[in-house]
Amino acid sequence: MRDVQLARVAERHGVATAYEDWRGRRVPVSPDTIRHVLAALGVDPATPDTPDRGPLPPAVVLREGKAPDLVLPGGARSVVETSDGSLLPFDPGLPLGVHTLRVTDGGAEHDAPLLVVPDRVEPSALRDNPRLWGVMAQIYSVRSRASWGTGDLRDLAELADWSSRDLGADFALINPVHATEPLPPVEPSPYLPVSRRYASPLYIRIEDVPEYARLDPAQREGIQRLARPLRERGRTADLLDRDSVWKAKRSALEVLFEVPRAPGREASLRAYLEHEGRSLVEFATWAALAEEYGTDYRAWPGHLRDVRAPGVGEEARRRWPTVEFHRWLQWVLDEQLAQAQTTAENGGMGVGIVHDLAIGVQAGGADAWMYGGALVPGLHAGAPPDEFNQQGQDWGQPPWHPRRLAELGYGPFRQILAQALRHAGGVRIDHVMGMFRLWCVPEGASAAEGTYVRFDHEGMVGTLALAAHRADAVVVGEDLGTVEPWVREHLADRGVLGTSVLWFEQDAAGEPRAPGQWRTDCLATVATHDLPPVASFLSTEHVELRDRLGLLDRPVEDERADAEARVERWRELLVELGLLDEGVDPVADPAAVVAAMHAYLVATPARMVGVALTDVVGDRRMQNQPGTCDEYPNWRIPLTNGEGEPVLVDELLADPRMVARIRRTLGPVGGGRGRTL
Repeated sequence: MRDVQLARVAERHGVATAYEDWRGRRVPVSPDTIRHVLAALGVDPATPDTPDRGPLPPAVVLREGKAPDLVLPGGARSVVETSDGSLLPFDPGLPLGVHTLRVTDGGAEHDAPLLVVPDRVEPSALRDNPRLWGVMAQIYSVRSRASWGTGDLRDLAELADWSSRDLGADFALINPVHATEPLPPVEPSPYLPVSRRYASPLYIRIEDVPEYARLDPAQREGIQRLARPLRERGRTADLLDRDSVWKAKRSALEVLFEVPRAPGREASLRAYLEHEGRSLVEFATWAALAEEYGTDYRAWPGHLRDVRAPGVGEEARRRWPTVEFHRWLQWVLDEQLAQAQTTAENGGMGVGIVHDLAIGVQAGGADAWMYGGALVPGLHAGAPPDEFNQQGQDWGQPPWHPRRLAELGYGPFRQILAQALRHAGGVRIDHVMGMFRLWCVPEGASAAEGTYVRFDHEGMVGTLALAAHRADAVVVGEDLGTVEPWVREHLADRGVLGTSVLWFEQDAAGEPRAPGQWRTDCLATVATHDLPPVASFLSTEHVELRDRLGLLDRPVEDERADAEARVERWRELLVELGLLDEGVDPVADPAAVVAAMHAYLVATPARMVGVALTDVVGDRRMQNQPGTCDEYPNWRIPLTNGEGEPVLVDELLADPRMVARIRRTLGPVGGGRGRTL
């Protein structure tokens, strides 16, 4: 009886008691996990009924032009207070935006956020072009002779300009550039930031800050002394050293911060600070406090753990020069992010930069401090076991609280999306299924001992659609792994493209799909940043790596045999389609296979095609091996060719042989502007 009541309470609060795994098997969730998740959500499993919250849900979401389906009690009166203060009836015709629904019922007044959102995301780039194609890159790994050991926003601008002008690319999809720690050590994973609301100063090109030109020769020489050893290391294939880079860049930026700004520059800074308002003050305050107390606010003195506590304001005033420095850094980043997008557009890109939005943030970081009321402490977001991560994944990130986020009108999520799209033509949503349900792991449990928690997808996807509409942006959802079929249908109906990866596109018998069987509404790629480059996949090096790291749950011989069989099935299909010569040895000539695979992608009806820069230059090392931390140098791999030699942006720009090789590799991938390689 107790288990029946537990199941009822779990169902009421969107906590799954069982789920279907990647093999299609039903897996029950342990009662202990269910109780832990409910408790973290603030629910007492022993209480069968929820408190009366009145006639309104936490938030009301209405698609533009559609009649409300919310049923109010008889006799209740309603009115909508719009974002500009107008009062309108609660019916179709309400303007897009975030408003307030007010209901009077029996003398009691109730209100809830009302989101009026687009029915579909319909960006002009997709309306005007039958297909878009672009490059995909981990921009920190894409260096130049001028960058300071890791790729920066100038390198991104030059990569976008080159790939557009020389190759006809429509977009450049990059890793998240979210904010990192204010002092070393710097977390290497771009998917584990301290904040998604703001960006990482690691990506600043120091010499592009206008105040650099106002330095005297001695000051400029001092900054260049900081840069030289980093540039020298950046011309090698050595692992990336973010700590050294940030230490040097911070020293240089502190010098630039003290340089008097021209009147126009000062006015621009003040306008930016006013636009960002309280959010930027809070973020900069977190950074200033983190420099003294560490980057996990949960370990700070008690009077500083609540962002709105009086002691926080006092500490901020005491550290105001440091707070101002961190606010200034975000302004500099905003300028350089804007310049990267402008350069991409001026080069002819139909979309430009597509930023990646990570699924979450560090549990003790800035966003967790700023938006703590909308997050769930005690739970970690992750993923259940699947084919490539057979022990499951624990990302160590607190999930959104479904009800509290809705009660805030999805405000924190709206702010984060606005930042991602501020200087971009599109956004990729990592693990987009998290807008529907998210695998939540109790702290201290294994990644496999979690369960799914459901979200109001109308609110989450509607918020995304509203942000994309305002930015006229393309939206791509990473919908790989265990996904309920209706989720993909809903996203397609709303204009959100999915992600289709060549290695995963197979039928029920495990055979590769013919190109015509692919879906249209997707970004088609050969692989992702969590999968091996093509050269490694073809040689099954990735199997040996996972075996060495202890990530397999069956004999390595079986895993290798399956990988070799998969490669052979794809080789046979490419030969059958006339895209690959029969005599080509995939291991000996991976470039030929890469070209054939991208020709295959072009033969699909996919609206977008993404080409990984790693595959273009023949890189063999994985950027990230899921399921590892220190066992593998995740996110620290510089861009190299098949021989392990570094590849710099300068070489891509200046070497016609490199362009010719890339053209041969990409084959018939066509630009949305009618240009074909």
